[in-house]
Amino acid sequence: MNPDTWLPLFPLNAVLFPSGVLPLKVFETRYTDMVRDCMKNESPFGVVLIRSGSEVGAAAEPEDVGTLAYIKEWDMENLGVLLLRTEGGERFRIIETRVLDDKRLEARVDMLAPDQQPPVSDAHLACARALKIVIDEINARGRADQGGDFESPFSEPARLDDAGWVANRWCEILPIPLKARQKLLELEDAESRLSVVHQYLLQHKII
Repeated sequence: MNPDTWLPLFPLNAVLFPSGVLPLKVFETRYTDMVRDCMKNESPFGVVLIRSGSEVGAAAEPEDVGTLAYIKEWDMENLGVLLLRTEGGERFRIIETRVLDDKRLEARVDMLAPDQQPPVSDAHLACARALKIVIDEINARGRADQGGDFESPFSEPARLDDAGWVANRWCEILPIPLKARQKLLELEDAESRLSVVHQYLLQHKII
C-alpha cells in the first residue's frame, strides 16, 4: 500500500490476526458508508484495537498496529444494517491519522513484513496437534447447533504445518486480555508468537 494512501480504519474492541475470520455487524452510518466505499473499490479497511474511547460516537484513539480486513461475504439483515464476514490480511503500523467530518478515522500506514510461513518446529508440534483438536471440536459443536447455517470461525483450509497460522489461531482463541492479544500481534515474526503461545499452553497444562 502506498504510504500516501489514506486507509479507512475500523476501531474495535477486537484484535484481528492475519488469516483470521472476523464477523462484523455494521450499523453506524459512517461505517456503512466506509464499507460501501470499500466494496465499490474492492479494497480493504484497517481493523485496529481501541486504545481509548469507544466503538460508537466520537472517533476513538487506536493502537499503532492493526490488520487489513478483506470483505469476503456480506448481507443486509435490515435496512442500514450490514453483516460482514471479513478475513485478516497484512499487518500495518500507523504513521498518521486524521478524523473526517463524519467522525470516520483514516490513517497513512507502513505495511509490516508478512509472516514467512515457517514450518512448525518439532518443539511446537504439540501446539499444532492441540489446535486441530480445538478447531474440530468448535466446528463439530457449531454444525450440531446450527446445522446448514454454520460457518466456521476459522479460515480454510487449515494450515497446521504453518507456524504463523497456528500461532495466530491460538492468539485468537486463548482467554487472554485484549492488550495481551495486541502485544502478540505486534511481535515481528511467527516463531516468536508461537513460542509465547507454547509457553502459555504448557503453563496452563493444555499440552
